[in-house]
Amino acid sequence: MRKFWQWKNQKENSENNEILERTLFLNGTIAEESWFDDDITPQLFKDELNAGSGNITVWINSPGGDCVAAAQIYNMLMDYKGCVTVKIDGIAASAASVIAMAGTKVYMSPVSMLMIHNPMTVAFGNRN
Repeated sequence: MRKFWQWKNQKENSENNEILERTLFLNGTIAEESWFDDDITPQLFKDELNAGSGNITVWINSPGGDCVAAAQIYNMLMDYKGCVTVKIDGIAASAASVIAMAGTKVYMSPVSMLMIHNPMTVAFGNRN
């Protein structure tokens, strides 16, 4: 399965192999369900988040996506027991900006973008 996030263990306790710090790279569209096995989805994210421990650094480069899925990921990161540091690498737009706000600390370079907009929706169908 192809995912647009990747976990990397950076620091481990040599005595008991406990992971002290992890890095998470979020690159791609945020979606409630994966149609082509190429999206960030909340359930897959939760499984991998809870599979480890220690502080997390989250690197975000995402155009956004599903606001409900982003809200779920935001809540998971807010409930996480360790420290969550967010670094915006490129863009955290739309729904990705919601995830970025889950950081205990949020950093971005002068050339990165954080894009927030008013919510919008589309409705269509027949009138009956």
